[in-house]
Amino acid sequence: MEQLDLRTVTVTVSPVRRLTQLTAGLVLYGASMAMMTRSGLGLNPWDVLHEGITERTPLTFGMVVALTSVAVLLLWIPLRQRPGIGTVANVVIISVTVDLVRLVLPDQHALGWQITLLVGGVVLNGLATAAYVGARLGAGPRDGLMTGLAARTGRSVRLVRTGIEVVVLGTGWLLGGTVGVGTVLYALAIGPLTQAFLPLTVWRERPPRP
Repeated sequence: MEQLDLRTVTVTVSPVRRLTQLTAGLVLYGASMAMMTRSGLGLNPWDVLHEGITERTPLTFGMVVALTSVAVLLLWIPLRQRPGIGTVANVVIISVTVDLVRLVLPDQHALGWQITLLVGGVVLNGLATAAYVGARLGAGPRDGLMTGLAARTGRSVRLVRTGIEVVVLGTGWLLGGTVGVGTVLYALAIGPLTQAFLPLTVWRERPPRP
């Protein structure tokens, strides 16, 4: 019997594993967004903007997410950011998933269910973020904007991200997006959650066995 070349297995299997992790992470991210929107207790800054635009247009939430992502990607051009397969997948998979989950998940009005959806959505979002970031197949549109601006301006990523999210949150709120306890919870929890999940999901290339 012909001996199996482990180096070939490493090259063949790793991309499949990463693509699977990327896809799963983006699907979970879209689901987590839908859960938070249906809780009615407040959204993260970008989703406040998405909801505000949705309230003033005939577009679905997912369509707004996709169009906003494309608009953000256009800002990558002067920043000389390069998209990856994960960038494109981010736009398509999240926007489709969030609409599909919202179709089967109605708005909640009982406080217990609202809290369940909010907390569950935030935790799931942290896991999903770690999963798609850990796949290392390209930054999402908004993450690329953040890192691109930081590189071009020389400012810290933290400062740039804060500035972007303040502008996005304010604009979304003026358009009618939901700002509430969920907005605060997300801001406080998403960083620690992602950091906690990331060691479990980050992809590291393993050298082939001799």
